[in-house]
Amino acid sequence: MKKIGMILGGGLFLVVILFAWWLFSRPERGTVGSVSTQFRWLGPNDKIVIDGFDDPKVQGVACHISRAQTGGMKGELGVAEDTSDVSIACRQIGPIKILEKLKDGERVFDEKRSLVFKKLQVVRFFDRERNVLVYVAYSDRVIAGSPKNSISTVPIMGWPSP
Repeated sequence: MKKIGMILGGGLFLVVILFAWWLFSRPERGTVGSVSTQFRWLGPNDKIVIDGFDDPKVQGVACHISRAQTGGMKGELGVAEDTSDVSIACRQIGPIKILEKLKDGERVFDEKRSLVFKKLQVVRFFDRERNVLVYVAYSDRVIAGSPKNSISTVPIMGWPSP
């Protein structure tokens, strides 16, 4: 019995470590605000939520993403599947400095949209010919994703000195 407790305790410790790594290794983001779109008698209302985040490999670029969030009891319990509706806007907010080598299609933001199968993602491309960063927001599923998407571009330009 003591051995089983040690195994479970070690497993719990590993889960806590992995959760902490997942939580703190993600790009800094925060909810900017939300607006209610549908009243629910039980649980929170349906809403549109706006999050802001910085590109982890490109200093000087910030993005804002808006997405639908299902309320009600399913939403409160975290088992609702949110729609694939998403909008994104990315802007240069300072001098652009590429911190690491960029890979086309690299994920810069992700978020679960259902308990298991659906995920909202933002990926980045670098259009070298036009010197523009391209951000695409979309939703995917294990079996079939959605063609709904949103795109934003950020031209890499000089930034005036103060």
